[in-house]
Amino acid sequence: MAVTTSGERAAPRLTPCLQLRMEALLVNSGEVLAPRYQEEEVAVAELSFHYDGAPGEAGRDAGGERRARYLLESLGVVEIACLDEIETCPGSSAEYLVRVDRNVHALCSFTAYALPQLRALGWRVELPADYPFQVVGDDVPWYAHLSDADGDGEKVNWFSLELGIEVGGRRVNLLPALIDLLEQVSPSARLDRLIPPGARAFALPIGDGRYVTVPPERLRILMKVMGELYQGSGPGRGARADAFRFPATKAGSLGSIDAAFAEPGRPALSWSGETTVHERGRAFHAGPTAAERTARPPIGLRATLRPYQQEGLRWLQHLRAHGAGGILADDMGLGKTLQTIAHLVAEKEAGRLDLPALIIAPTSVVGNWRRELGRFAPALRVRLVRGAERRFQWADVAPGRCDVALTTYPVLVRDDSLLASRQFSSLILDEAQAIKNRRSQAHQAVARVQARHRLCLSGTPIENNLGELWALFEFLNPGLLGDADWFRHRFANPIERDHDRERLRALRDQVAPYILRRTKEEVARDLPPKTEIVRPVELRGAQRDLYESLRVAAHAQVRQLIASKGIGPSTIPILDALMRLRQACCDPRLLRGETAGEVRESAKYDVLMQLLEQQLGQGRRVLVFSQFASMLALIGAGLDERGMRWVSLTGATADRQQPVDAFQKGQAEVFLITLKAGGTGLNLTAADTVIHYDPWWNPAAQAQATDRAHRIGQTQPVFVYSLIVAGSVEERMLALQQKKRRLADGILGRDEGGGTAALTTREVEGLFAPLDDPGTAADG
Repeated sequence: MAVTTSGERAAPRLTPCLQLRMEALLVNSGEVLAPRYQEEEVAVAELSFHYDGAPGEAGRDAGGERRARYLLESLGVVEIACLDEIETCPGSSAEYLVRVDRNVHALCSFTAYALPQLRALGWRVELPADYPFQVVGDDVPWYAHLSDADGDGEKVNWFSLELGIEVGGRRVNLLPALIDLLEQVSPSARLDRLIPPGARAFALPIGDGRYVTVPPERLRILMKVMGELYQGSGPGRGARADAFRFPATKAGSLGSIDAAFAEPGRPALSWSGETTVHERGRAFHAGPTAAERTARPPIGLRATLRPYQQEGLRWLQHLRAHGAGGILADDMGLGKTLQTIAHLVAEKEAGRLDLPALIIAPTSVVGNWRRELGRFAPALRVRLVRGAERRFQWADVAPGRCDVALTTYPVLVRDDSLLASRQFSSLILDEAQAIKNRRSQAHQAVARVQARHRLCLSGTPIENNLGELWALFEFLNPGLLGDADWFRHRFANPIERDHDRERLRALRDQVAPYILRRTKEEVARDLPPKTEIVRPVELRGAQRDLYESLRVAAHAQVRQLIASKGIGPSTIPILDALMRLRQACCDPRLLRGETAGEVRESAKYDVLMQLLEQQLGQGRRVLVFSQFASMLALIGAGLDERGMRWVSLTGATADRQQPVDAFQKGQAEVFLITLKAGGTGLNLTAADTVIHYDPWWNPAAQAQATDRAHRIGQTQPVFVYSLIVAGSVEERMLALQQKKRRLADGILGRDEGGGTAALTTREVEGLFAPLDDPGTAADG
C-alpha cells in the first residue's frame, strides 16, 4: 500500500503485515457475573506495519494504518479487546480473532478468498506451516476416474468412481469425504445451512492439515449426484478402499457432474478410465437422439400412431438401447398397449427378437392382449400360455417358433421355477402394480425371470405409498433406489411423514428419466369433456340410527385396539369396522345381524334408481361401479323390477367378453361392474355416464374405472357421479383420496406438495366421527 503526504517529499512506504497462527486464549464458558475461563486453541491474527526506513512516531501514516484495520475487520476478523467472553493470555501479541464462530468452513474461506485479496493489495501475509486452515489454490484441477467393478470387461453391471483433485502431481480422492458428508446430513436438512454466514465455500479435508474449498453451488450439484448414486454400501469387490461402486443403472447421474464445473475461465472436469460408462450416462439423460426422434414407426405395424404415441415408441426404444428399464405410465385410455406392440414390432424388424418377449398381464386382460397383437401386429408369432396344457404351451415358447409369449400373474407364480430357467429378450408387466408389494409371491417370482430388457405398464405406479414405487424400480433397475431400508430413510419417511419438498424433488429427478407419463388433458385434446359431480346423500330414520349404533360400537373397539397394540397392528380390525360402516351407507341389506335385518330403507339405493331413470330417460348409457358384488346383485334386482336392461361383470363372470360385447352393441343400457373386475382392460366407449356407488381409498382405482368410458374413441361428453353419504365415513374418505393423489402427483411431476400416505391416529378418529361432526379425516 503506497501512501504519500502533501509535502515536498513522500512519506516512508507503508506495508501492512498480517500473521495468522493458532494460540491459546482464555474463553469464558460460564455466566457474565460468574465467569469460568478455560484455555482453548483458536485462530488469531496479529497485524503490524512495516515502513521503508524508520519513520518514528511523528512520521507514521495513521490514516493508512486505520484504513488497513478497517479493511481487515471488513473481511470478518474481530478485535479481541471488543469481546467480553475472551481474554488473551499474558505475553500474547494477538489482536484479532479470525472467526468468532470458529467454523472450519469460514476459517478456510478466509484463507482461500480473503488472503489472496490482501496479497493483491500489497500486504505481507504469513502462515506458519502448522496453521491448520491452509487451503490449496482455487484453480486446482479436478478429475473423475471410472472403472469396471465387475472385472469381466464385457457388459458393465457395476462401476467404481473416484472424484477428486490433483495436487502437486498427486491425486486426492474426495469421494469418501463427500459420502461421509452425505451420511452426516439428515434427509430433511438443507445443505446450505451447514455453511455459516461469511463462509464462501465448504472445506473438504485433503490430508496434511490442508483443505480444498468447494463453492456452494458446486457442492450442491455434487451432493445431489452423490445422493442419487450412493445407497449406503461401501467399496465393492476389486475396488480400491477409497473408491465406491454403484450399479450401472445409475450411470445416468454421472452426466450431471460436469455441470458442477461449468464455470467461465475454469478447466472442465477431467475424465479417465472406463469413460464409456460416463458417455452412456450422458446419452441416456439427453433422451432420444435426433435420428431416433425422426425414425418412422415400424413397417409391420397395422395402426396409425398419434404423435404422443410415436414419442412413446421412441422413448421405449431409447430405454432399450441404453439397457434401462422404465415405466410407461400414461393415463388409462391413451394406448399403452398399442405403444408396446409398436415397440415389439420394431424389435422384430431390427432382428432383436432372437429370443421371445414375455408379457405378463392380469387374467382379466390377457385375452385383450392377444386380440390387440393379432390386430396390430399380425406378423408376430404369439403364444398364450395358461390352463392345464401349459407344459406343452411353454415348449412352443422358443426361438424360431414364438416372438411373444402371453401369460398371467397366477401362472407366473405357479411356474416360477420354469420361467427362471428361461431367457427372454424383453419382460413386460401390464398393470405392473400387481408387484407393488415386494414381499408378494408375484414380485419375488418376476424378479427371477431373466430378460435383457424390462418394462412396466401402469397408469397407477403409486397407489398408496412410495414403497410401491420402490418395488417397481427394484424389478426394473435393481439397486437404482437402494435397498428398502435406505429408500425408506432417505425418501419415503421424509416425503410421506415430514412433507419434505426437497426430498420429493430429489426423488422425482432421480426417477424421471425412467418414467413416461402423459395425461389425457395434455395429449388427447380431441377427447370430449368430462364432468365430475359429487352427489351427497343424507341418511334418515332407521338407517341413520343403524349407522350411528355401528359407529359408536366400532369406534370404542378401535380406540381400545390402538391403545393396546398401536395403529399398525390394528389395521385389519380398523378396515373391517370401516367396511361395515360403508355397507351401512350402501344398503343395510349388505349387513348381517338381526338389527340390520329390520332396516329396509336405503337412501343411496333410492337416489341411484332415481338417477338411472333420469339418465336413461335422456338416452344415456351408464356404467355403475361398486366394491361389493352383493350390492350389484341388489341393484340388478331393482333394475329388473323397473324393466331396465342390464349386464354385469364381477370376479365370478366366466366369459368377460360376452357382457362387454352385449353392452357395446346396445343390448343393455346399464353395465354393473365391480371395481376390481372391471377397473382395467375394458374399452366401454358406448357409455357416456359413470356412477361410483361407493367410494374407495384409492383415487387411482376410481379414475381407472372412469377411464373405461373416457378414453380414445369416446365421442360424447362423459358425466361422472360419485354418490356419497353426507357426514359419513364415505365423505371423510374423499379427503384421504386427495392425500394419495397428491403423493402420486408429486412424484410424477404434477404437484410440488407431495403429501403423505400414512394413516394417522387422528385420521382414524376422523373416520369414526359422528354424522353431525363437520370435521374431516384430512386434518392432521
